[in-house]
Amino acid sequence: MKIIAMIPARYAATRFPGKLMQDLKGKPVILRTYEATVRTGIFDDVFVVTDSDIIYKEIVDNGGKAIMSRKEHECGSDRIAEAVEQMEVDIVVNVQGDEPFTDRESLSKVVEVFRDDKRKEIDLASLMTEISDWEEINNPNIVKVIVDHWNFALYFSRSPIPYPRAKDAGARYFKHKGVYAFRKSAIMDFYHLPMLPLEASEKIEAIRYLEYGKKIKMVETGIEGIEIDTPEDLERAKKVWK
Repeated sequence: MKIIAMIPARYAATRFPGKLMQDLKGKPVILRTYEATVRTGIFDDVFVVTDSDIIYKEIVDNGGKAIMSRKEHECGSDRIAEAVEQMEVDIVVNVQGDEPFTDRESLSKVVEVFRDDKRKEIDLASLMTEISDWEEINNPNIVKVIVDHWNFALYFSRSPIPYPRAKDAGARYFKHKGVYAFRKSAIMDFYHLPMLPLEASEKIEAIRYLEYGKKIKMVETGIEGIEIDTPEDLERAKKVWK
């Protein structure tokens, strides 16, 4: 089974433009993420796929592998699908470019889902981490996920799900971490299928897979890391960087 990692890297991020080229203790965020992904030793290959000449040059000049997108894309999955369309690969792992604290344990968990899936019934695997802070639960910038008894995703939302009508019911809340592992066939289906209303409303690409009946296995992790979404996140990352 051939497994590769793809790191989609768009320069013009909405909330923090140019964030991937911001300095994190001597190297840009995107290079830190690329190096952390390679260091896991899990993948047959690791690529950054980008629309930016600046990001492409940064990776290649530092001995890494990068692919330039030929097209404009709505989301990271589309960018990755274009890049892998002609590749011989079984599993593609999408690592977010703004996660320089990417770790081996979490990535291994999503890859193992497919090693254990002998009947090939699972289309995607992704990560979730439990949250209990009500400010986080109510924050629309944090995507929440609810799962069934077997940890298959039921829905993703920017709203609090489940709605806490009875706070003493024992429901757990999970934040969706933006690491996906796909069968190649699943990401190519995503690429060629149109966006439907639920995805368009929430602006969460994982919903498209659910709307078209794909099975997403969620894996719980206790490793939080830091996503660089804002200048404040970057300052926090600098403080904890070792």
